[in-house]
Amino acid sequence: MLACAGPDDAPSPDAWRGVRLASSLPRPDFTLADTNGDSFSFRERTQGTLTLLFFGYTNCPDICPIHMSSLGRVLEQFPHALRSQVRVVFVTTDPDRDTPERIREWLDAMGRGFVGLSGPIDEVNRIQTDLGLPPATTAPGSRPGVDYPVGHAAQVLAFTPDDSAHFMYPFGTRQEDWVRDLPRLLEYRAASDVNR
Repeated sequence: MLACAGPDDAPSPDAWRGVRLASSLPRPDFTLADTNGDSFSFRERTQGTLTLLFFGYTNCPDICPIHMSSLGRVLEQFPHALRSQVRVVFVTTDPDRDTPERIREWLDAMGRGFVGLSGPIDEVNRIQTDLGLPPATTAPGSRPGVDYPVGHAAQVLAFTPDDSAHFMYPFGTRQEDWVRDLPRLLEYRAASDVNR
């Protein structure tokens, strides 16, 4: 499971709003299909950028729409020059119901330019496990065409331009926290971080 560093005794006003990972995660190398049906190589297509990676599903009643719409609202507040340096990548944990068309429609309602990816659930779960996230689960007896919940990780992993994730953002991250951290994440380099 994803390990996080312990809280600071007395966080300074300059403290990060995201949760620091105990050890950084390298940007993963996986390829899934985007909403146009084209292959999307995550490492190749996002290398050197600030990339916010989230695993979820479009029928989620709370976590997924809150995370994605919060990010969309926050990014709209930034000037284009900053916004264009941030990639938001959503990977479905419910490929049976989340068609490319459904993912595209749902993401377009959340924020401009979000990338939606899908693939076999075994592959998606392998990617999550490699990242220290729990695999997605469905209730026993769930079947396509029927409404059912999907258990999935609730955090956004932030891969900074140094091609590693040093922070994750759990469910409940406030918009003001994103506003504060996103510009700093664009400049983040592990060796230069003095707010440990």
